[in-house]
Amino acid sequence: MPYNPISFCLWIPWHSLAYNPRLNQAVRKRNYAYVELLTVVLIKENPPAEMYDNLGAQSGVPRPPGNIQANPFGNAFSGGSSGFIRSGLGAYGEKILGSSSEYVQSNISRYFSDPQYYFQVNDQYVRNKLKVVLFPFLHRGHWTRITEPVGGRLSYKPPIFDINAPDLYIPFMAFGTYVVLAGLSLGLQGRFTPEALNWLFIKGLVGWFLEVSLLKMTLFSLGSGEAPLLDIVSYAGYAFAGLSIALLGTIIWSHSYYFLMPWTSLCMGIFLVKTMKRVLFAEVRTYDSSRHHYLLLFIALAQFPLLFWLGKISLNWFF
Repeated sequence: MPYNPISFCLWIPWHSLAYNPRLNQAVRKRNYAYVELLTVVLIKENPPAEMYDNLGAQSGVPRPPGNIQANPFGNAFSGGSSGFIRSGLGAYGEKILGSSSEYVQSNISRYFSDPQYYFQVNDQYVRNKLKVVLFPFLHRGHWTRITEPVGGRLSYKPPIFDINAPDLYIPFMAFGTYVVLAGLSLGLQGRFTPEALNWLFIKGLVGWFLEVSLLKMTLFSLGSGEAPLLDIVSYAGYAFAGLSIALLGTIIWSHSYYFLMPWTSLCMGIFLVKTMKRVLFAEVRTYDSSRHHYLLLFIALAQFPLLFWLGKISLNWFF
């Protein structure tokens, strides 16, 4: 029978792990069981004489006597039993890999959700969502997301069917519009350079990151950090929709900055308070009357310095 190096390569590391004194007893027992199982497969594929023929060229490997007495009862692990052992090893490996894959997928869907979900939009949704973001106090409907049964469990409907669902199309488009309008504003001031556009892009990303961190830390402080990350990224990115309107008004009339920015900050604060209340009570189901009102108020007030900083187009970190 030809020598199979795969089984021997598997046997060597497990043999060394089974007798490693630095491992605890439970791990050594498990590794020793693997050694026994792999030894059976190795002996089946390579009889002792033939195996030592393959190892004879290696130094330090003694060769046993050539006339080994055959077992009168036969090899208990030959024939169908060897296939049973191999199928058992395969089933055990598939079980480990399957459980690991399910664990990874469950955590990805738990914290990141499906990225394609956030781009299922149409023109009607974009118009209605912008109305909710820019004029949240005019929204007379409910703020609760619509659910539907999928695969035996409840799942939220995509944005195209639910005006309260988060999306990433509007935040990305609004962010790009913000960078372009900021570059145009610098150009009208005679200060535009390619490096300045890169600077504005980085400044916008930093502002987006600060908004996401603010919302995420609020949830963590209330013990509700299980909201999908892309949901939080979406809610934070809606701020660039109001910023783009404010920048456009500032380009048309520079003094409009002083009433468009407070209006944008106020509307964004109201929108985030309404949204985060829904996230806390309806989606992650956490209620802490002693703190949640103060934290929601802090989120609303934090919009003023953050959006004023992003709306002030300059080449410095500060105003």
